[in-house]
Amino acid sequence: MGGVAALAREHGHTVEGSDQAVYPPMSTQLENLGIALSQGYKPENISADCDEIVIGNALSRGNPAVEYVLDSGLHYTSGAAWLREHVLPGRDTLAVAGTHGKTTTTTILSFLLDRAGRDPGFLIGGVAEDFGVSARVGTGREFVVEADEYDTAFFDKRSKFVHYRPLVAILNNLEYDHADIFPDIAAIQRQFHHLVRTVPGRGRLIVNGEDARLDEVLAMGCWTPVERFGLLREGMADDAFDWGARLVNDDGSAFAVFHGGRAVGDVHWSMLGNHNVLNGLAALAACHAVGVDPAEVMPALAGFRSVKRRLEMLGVANGITVYDDFAHHPTAIRTTLEGLRAKVGNARIVVAMEPRSNSMRLGAHADALAPSLEIADAVVFLHRPELSWDATKVIAAIRGEARTAPTADSLIATLRALAHIGDHVVFMSNGGFDGAPRRFLAALG
Repeated sequence: MGGVAALAREHGHTVEGSDQAVYPPMSTQLENLGIALSQGYKPENISADCDEIVIGNALSRGNPAVEYVLDSGLHYTSGAAWLREHVLPGRDTLAVAGTHGKTTTTTILSFLLDRAGRDPGFLIGGVAEDFGVSARVGTGREFVVEADEYDTAFFDKRSKFVHYRPLVAILNNLEYDHADIFPDIAAIQRQFHHLVRTVPGRGRLIVNGEDARLDEVLAMGCWTPVERFGLLREGMADDAFDWGARLVNDDGSAFAVFHGGRAVGDVHWSMLGNHNVLNGLAALAACHAVGVDPAEVMPALAGFRSVKRRLEMLGVANGITVYDDFAHHPTAIRTTLEGLRAKVGNARIVVAMEPRSNSMRLGAHADALAPSLEIADAVVFLHRPELSWDATKVIAAIRGEARTAPTADSLIATLRALAHIGDHVVFMSNGGFDGAPRRFLAALG
C-alpha cells in the first residue's frame, strides 16, 4: 500500500493515508514523498474532498474508516485494481509470485533491468536499497510487480496477482501460508493456476523446477512456454534445468549460471544462502525473457544491495553483529539462517523471534518453528500475552538455548545478558517489533 501511494504521488495526485501503526522504513519513504500519514483508522483522517479511496486488504467490515467510506458513498477500490487501471496499461508486466522470495526477486529483477538501461517501473513490498524507494513509475516498457497470493480486499477475495495479467511470471515456490484465508494448500494452488491462466502464449513462465506443488499447478493447464530453474547439486548435469546455478562458494555469495547446459558466467555478490541463489537465477531468466542478455548484466550484481530488512546488518557494537530480517514462514527462517551459518562458520547465532504474521499468530506454523530454528545457538521468543497459542512446546523443542519474553523491553534485556562478543544476533519479524532491533543495537553501545 505504501508503494501504491508512492506511484499515485508520482502520477501527480495529492495522496494521504492512514494505518494502525506507521513505522520505518516505509513511513520515512512516504514522508519524504510529501504523503501525509495519520495514525489509526478514523473517519476524520479522510479529507472531505478526497476523490478516491484505496483500501488495503488488512481492513474489513466493522473498521470505522471502512464503514465511513461505505456510508458516505465514496468511490473506493483496491491497491491491485488501482495499479491495473492506472499504471499497467501499455506496459509489459513481469510478476514475481511465490510463498518466499518475492520481495528480493522483484528487487533483483528491477535492478538488473535498470542496469540494462530499461528504466523499469516497479512495485516492491519493501524499500530497495539501490533505489531508495519501494515503487516508481519508470519510463521503460517493463513494469516489475511483487505478485502476492493474499486476497485483494474485503470486497474482492481473489488473490491480488490475478489483477496484473503479466507477460512474464516467476513462480518461485509454493508452500502453505496465510492460514487466515486459505483452508489448505490446494486452495493456494487454485489461485496460482488463476495466475497461470492470465499469462499469454507469447509470454513466459519461469518456474522453480524443484517444487512439486508448482508442477501440480501447471498440470491443471498451461498455455505458455515454461522455463524451469534450479540448483545444480553434485552429480547433476549442467542441463538438468533450463536455468541452473552451481555454487562456487558454499554460502551462496558466488555461483555459476547455466542456460540450456551452457555456461553463461559467474555471479559474485553480497547475498547469502541457496534461496537467494535461486532468487537471482529466476531474475536472470526473466531478464532473458524480455530480451536482456544475462551475461551483460550479471557483473552488476556485485554492487547489488538488496532490500531493507532482508538479513539487513544494522551494525556492530561491543563485538556483537545485529541484523534485522523480515521473517514470516519457517522455510524462510531456516534458509536465511543456513546462509548466515555458511558465512559465519562456528560463531554463535542468536535469534530474537516475533510470531507476527496472521499464520504465525494463529499457530499454523507452530510445529515447524522449532526445526526451522535448529541452526541457532540461542533463541529468545517474544510471547506476548495476546498470542493465541502456547509457545512452551516450541521452546522445549528448540535444539539450542531457548526462552520466552512477554514484551519487547524484556526481550532486549534478555538479549543483553545472553549475547557475547563475536555473536550474530538476528531479529526476525514481519512487523515493527516495537523497534527492538535498533533499540538493542543502541543499548549495546
